[in-house]
Amino acid sequence: MAKASKSQPLRPAATDRRQALRNLLVAALAASGLAAGPALAADNWPSKPIKIIVPYTPGGSTDIVTRIVMEKLGPRLNQTIVVENRPGANSSLGSAIAAKAEPDGYTFLSMLPAYIINFHLYKLGYTPADLTPVVQMADLPLFLFVANELPVKNVAELVAYARKNPDKLTYASSGNGSSAHLTGADFALQNKITMTHVAYKGSAPILTDLLGNRVSMVFDPVLVPMQYVKQNRLKALAFTGKERWPTEPDIPTMEEAGMPGFVTGSWAGLMAPANTPKPIIERMAREISEIVKEPDVRQKFVDAGFLPVGGTPAQFAELMKKDSARYAEIIKQANITVN
Repeated sequence: MAKASKSQPLRPAATDRRQALRNLLVAALAASGLAAGPALAADNWPSKPIKIIVPYTPGGSTDIVTRIVMEKLGPRLNQTIVVENRPGANSSLGSAIAAKAEPDGYTFLSMLPAYIINFHLYKLGYTPADLTPVVQMADLPLFLFVANELPVKNVAELVAYARKNPDKLTYASSGNGSSAHLTGADFALQNKITMTHVAYKGSAPILTDLLGNRVSMVFDPVLVPMQYVKQNRLKALAFTGKERWPTEPDIPTMEEAGMPGFVTGSWAGLMAPANTPKPIIERMAREISEIVKEPDVRQKFVDAGFLPVGGTPAQFAELMKKDSARYAEIIKQANITVN
C-alpha cells in the first residue's frame, strides 16, 4: 500500500493518536500547574462561568443592552454568564478591571463611547492596547429634549434663541466625557453658539432638573424622557439618527431640522482583554450578531431606545477608530478639559 503523502489527510487512527497525545499534554500541564496556552484554552471554551463587566450602575443603557443579549447568549454557550456592575470614574474603573483580567475568554467588558473618550481626557492606568474589540451590540441614537418653558418649537428657533441670549442656554449630561457631553459641545460648535455644560451623576437628576426648567436641554435616549413629551411636560425637537425613530415618526432628524451631517449618538459594544484567543473572540462576535437579529431581541432593543447591529471585530474596531478621531477633534475645538 502506498504511503500517505504530506498533502493527504491523516487517517482516523493517526488523528486519534495525535488527539490522545494532545490530551496527555493538557493533563500533564494541568497537573503541573502550568498554563496550557491560549490555543489549547480555546478548545474546550467555555468550561466555567463567563463574567461581563458593566462599568455603569444597574438599569442604565449599557446594563440593559448587556442583560438582554447575555440572557440569550448563556444557553447558546451552555454556560452561566454573570453580569457584574462596576461603576465609577466615567466607566474607567470597570474598564481598568477588565484590562487587567486574564485573557482566557472568561472576562469581557461591555462599554459605551466613554471608553474611547476617556483616553483623550484622563490619565488612565491602562491603554487602548490592553483591550481588544469583540463586537458592536447596538446603536443608541439620541433625541434633543428641551425644557418645556424654553420658548422654542424646533432646532432653528433654539439656535436663534441661543444667539439672542448668549450664555443663557445650559445642556446636561451624565458626566464629563460622556457622549451626551460631546454631542452637546458639537451642537454648539456647529451652530457657533455658546452653551454651558452641566454634568450630573446619572440620568435621574437630569430629568428632574429638565422637568423643573433648571437646565435647558439634553441629548438623551428615548427610553425615559419621551413619556414626559407625551404629557406635554418636555419637548423633543430632533433625533440624531440617520432616519426617524420607528416609534416617533413625527420627530425630524437633525439633518431634516437643518443640520446636514449631524448624525451621531452612542453605542454599546463588547471588549476583551488583549491576547484573548482569537477563536473565542470570533465565536462571541458570531453568536451575539445572531442574537441581535432575533425578532424578540430587536423589539426589546427598540422599546429601550436601541438599534441592533452585530458584525465582526474588525468592523467594531473601525467604528471605534473613527469615533475616537471625531471625539478628539470635538474636545480640541471646544477646549474641553477635566479635573
